[in-house]
Amino acid sequence: MSKMENKKFAVGLDIGTTKIVAMVGQKNKFNKVEIIGIGKSKSLGVHRGVVNNITQTIQSIQEAVSEAELKSSAEIKNVVVGIAGQHIRSIQHSDYITRKNPEEVIDENDVEKLINQVYKLVMLPGEEIIHVLPQEFKVDGQAEIKEPIGMYGGRLEANFHVVVGQVSSIKNIGRCIKSADLKMERITLEPIASSDAVLSEEEKEAGVALVDIGGGTTDLAIFKDGIIRHTSVIPFGGNVITDDIKEGCSIIQKQAELLKIKFGSAWPGENKETEIVSIPGLRGHEPKEISLKTLSKIINARIVEIVEQLFLEIKNYGHDEQKKKLIAGIVITGGGSQLKHLKQLVEYITGMDTRIGYPNEHLAGDSVDNQTSPVFSTAVGLLMTALNQNLDTNQLVVENDSLEDNQEKSIKDISNPENVKRTTIFERWTEKFKEFLDKA
Repeated sequence: MSKMENKKFAVGLDIGTTKIVAMVGQKNKFNKVEIIGIGKSKSLGVHRGVVNNITQTIQSIQEAVSEAELKSSAEIKNVVVGIAGQHIRSIQHSDYITRKNPEEVIDENDVEKLINQVYKLVMLPGEEIIHVLPQEFKVDGQAEIKEPIGMYGGRLEANFHVVVGQVSSIKNIGRCIKSADLKMERITLEPIASSDAVLSEEEKEAGVALVDIGGGTTDLAIFKDGIIRHTSVIPFGGNVITDDIKEGCSIIQKQAELLKIKFGSAWPGENKETEIVSIPGLRGHEPKEISLKTLSKIINARIVEIVEQLFLEIKNYGHDEQKKKLIAGIVITGGGSQLKHLKQLVEYITGMDTRIGYPNEHLAGDSVDNQTSPVFSTAVGLLMTALNQNLDTNQLVVENDSLEDNQEKSIKDISNPENVKRTTIFERWTEKFKEFLDKA
């Protein structure tokens, strides 16, 4: 226990359509993320990334969290949660502020004031802003400024990527978290979390599209010049493929899922006509014989549809323009990325370089293989968000924790201006959110 003494840890909670993952981790001395426990449970009550059964979702969350607590011997109170679903949309918006005193340099407060102003944008009824992400700034008309802090200027303006979601969906997630006796530190868009875990800085600089194929949704995040440019959520994922197999082969869900994982391929030319799988029949029925060629044709038809939809989104962002070209191509992650020959199919349809993304970009070197599976990309990303935002993270249970240590620590926290700055931007968000939940 002494090794972890007084170590802060954080928790990412990925509420997916097929599974719910609670991931506990901390930063090691090299500032890498170290995973100390993972709990996962079957997700019941979530459909296409949106909660549609509160009671079942609460149960699944509690299962995942208690398994994570068991494995990490930590007490989990606060979590950072991901949000996805077809109600998510993103808009481009520019805004500016005129500074009272142009003789002083621009500081964090100016930038924060500008971001706050965007949060006040009037949305459609029933919608709420989740993220305001500055793209680039202009100071007194001088464009393409990445970091305005420290410059002189009277008028500060910026282009923003604003992510908007449905109020009721956010409220429902909040309600589930609260009812599971947890506190929601903040809510993050899942494709943004996954990209933190999977992409390298070079890729974000060169231009890359991150595609996270989950059970219920396929999430997309596009980066160029190190800045997020486009996000979207496509309302189908791996589960639709399973449903197609179920219908096409007249078998039950569980068998269809196993078939997909064990024998499925995205490329129909792979299998010969003669390759056949026999599936035990239901009680008293004959076993069923299914040809692998038929199986991969069913899978291929649906995957092509998903990839074409993605490619359309990438084109909408403007991939065809020279300046917006995504040099690093496409990175596929999430559970659906494990389908055989998917990389080849995506390259064939889009003509873009493709790789499978594993969330080991920022993990400590001794991470176990099952922790770095693409299945956990979103969870790792959420955990990183929790650790990096320096939020009110959970404290590991420490036996000989004296009171003075704690007091000293809180004084240190206050004296470190970075800590104070960090919290302010998110504090107001969390405050706003808490008010919002309490009203609910």
